[in-house]
Amino acid sequence: MSPARAAKKIPRTETEPVVMRPALLLAWYDRHRRVLPWRAPAGETPDPYAVWLSEIMLQQTTVKAVGPYFQKFLARWPHVAALGRASLDDVLRMWAGLGYYSRARNLHACAVAVLRDHGGVFPDTEEGLRALPGIGPYTAAAIAAIAFDRRTMPVDGNIERVVSRLFAIEEPLPQAKPLVRQFGETLLGDTRAGDSAQALMDLGASICTPKKPACSLCPLDESCAARLRGDQETFPRKAPKKTGKLRRGAAFVVTRGDELLVRSRPEKGLLGGMTEVPGSDWRAAQDDEAALEQAPQLGCVTRWNRRLGVVTHVFTHFPLELVVYTAQVPARARAPKGMRWVPIATLDGEALPNVMRKVIAHGLGNG
Repeated sequence: MSPARAAKKIPRTETEPVVMRPALLLAWYDRHRRVLPWRAPAGETPDPYAVWLSEIMLQQTTVKAVGPYFQKFLARWPHVAALGRASLDDVLRMWAGLGYYSRARNLHACAVAVLRDHGGVFPDTEEGLRALPGIGPYTAAAIAAIAFDRRTMPVDGNIERVVSRLFAIEEPLPQAKPLVRQFGETLLGDTRAGDSAQALMDLGASICTPKKPACSLCPLDESCAARLRGDQETFPRKAPKKTGKLRRGAAFVVTRGDELLVRSRPEKGLLGGMTEVPGSDWRAAQDDEAALEQAPQLGCVTRWNRRLGVVTHVFTHFPLELVVYTAQVPARARAPKGMRWVPIATLDGEALPNVMRKVIAHGLGNG
């Protein structure tokens, strides 16, 4: 369905917005573009590796949080071939703290595939990019547009908001994504597709914000249907968010002098391959007695000490509460099968997810 036909389904005020002008958007971008570590300076050719790395890191994460990680990765692995030769453990350690760890595993798998199957050179089409591990429709479109100037419109959260307001799209997200992309493509000029996409991203980040958008500063103000209606803050429409059931579990913080007992999670699944302290399953109906039955088997531990309070963490699909038990064991104590002792002083170098850092701080009395 074309944007023109789709628009007939969208309620309008009597005053129709004027025709969008990509030139206005690009003129604004040339004056106000953000300076970002991964963004090529004006007039320079973008580095596909930097574009890809930043887009993977930015998924469900803020620009502010990503900046230091991007710089660390680029310093350690300056091109995709270097990253493709790295070990997954090293990548997970560098990623620790950024969250959503499946992205790190996909990042490594993609780098390996680019090195192995493409000689260390990224494909320059959406179709070729989509065939790589961990690259979905949005990321493929973003890399194709920004790195290779393909005439396509990636739709991130900022672009969803800007386009939904410009065209007063009543259909709620996520169902409206295809329609947002169709309308977004009308903002692309004949050239500079990547700059057009980044202009919309910057517009959403700095002016067309979720609350109190600075409409008077927007280059497309006179073209905005929602602005003409006066209800711009109500867009984009969103379906009610489903919240998963609370899960509970126990975590066991065991120290041997200045060492801590840890293990690696299974490669597949939530927090795959990351480092954790031993713990119970995370279940909605978990109770203390059932959780204690899953404590690590250490013959020298006769009593587990329960710390006051609980550690809370929220994952994408469910909230979590963990009770923390502690124990100290003598220097001769061996780690159970599948576990290991690591110096507490070197924990920063372990691939610990944020939830485990909270648990360890709570168990050691630092939280």
